[in-house]
This record gives sequence, structure tokens and C-alpha cells, in this order.
Amino acid sequence: QVQLAESGGGLVQAGGSLRLSCAASGRTYTMGWFRQAPGKEREFIASIRWISGTTSYADSVKGRFTISRDNAKNTVYLQMNGLNPEDTAVYYCAARSRLGADFNSWGQGTQVTVSS
Repeated sequence: QVQLAESGGGLVQAGGSLRLSCAASGRTYTMGWFRQAPGKEREFIASIRWISGTTSYADSVKGRFTISRDNAKNTVYLQMNGLNPEDTAVYYCAARSRLGADFNSWGQGTQVTVSS
């Protein structure tokens, strides 16, 4: 497992943007972002493979959010544009060590609040 530390959350108005960062203590196979809103289950947002850079997105954020990585810094980013109040949640960074494995390393989460 790797240690993960998110940053970049905060309060933003609807239509605004935020960029989340996730610093990893080491390299993994895939990094992902998830979120959990109050009273809802945690949901997948986006993922990226470290080596190939292949990305995947949930339909709810496709076209608005972009996941990227900086290999030299072992850091993954989530650029969030066109935010709306439904995006309000705690956002978690996660990692998995190989294809098909569960995400088994998690960050502490960072709060994103979008006001209307």
C-alpha cells in the first residue's frame, strides 16, 4: 500500500473550478478519485493508469472533470470545471496496485462545497 494525501478542496460558487491534488508515497498501477456526499454511497469519479496514462470517467463528470498525473512528483490531479451544488462531497484519492484489484489505499479526503 501507498500513503496518499489530498489537498485543494474548498468552497466555490456554482460554475467555478477547483483542482484537487493527491500526493502518493510511491508508484501504483492506477490512481483514482471517488466522492461521497452526505447520505449517499461513495461513487467513482475518475481514474488514471500511471504508466499508460489511460483515463476513465464517470458519466456524471465526463467533459467537466479531468484527471492527470505528474510522474516525477508521484502526484495525481483532478481538475474540476463547471461545478454545481450536486458536486458537493468529500473527495477521496485512492490507489490500486494491479489491474483488477480493488482500490486498497485511501487518502483522508478533502471537502468540496459548491454553493448555488
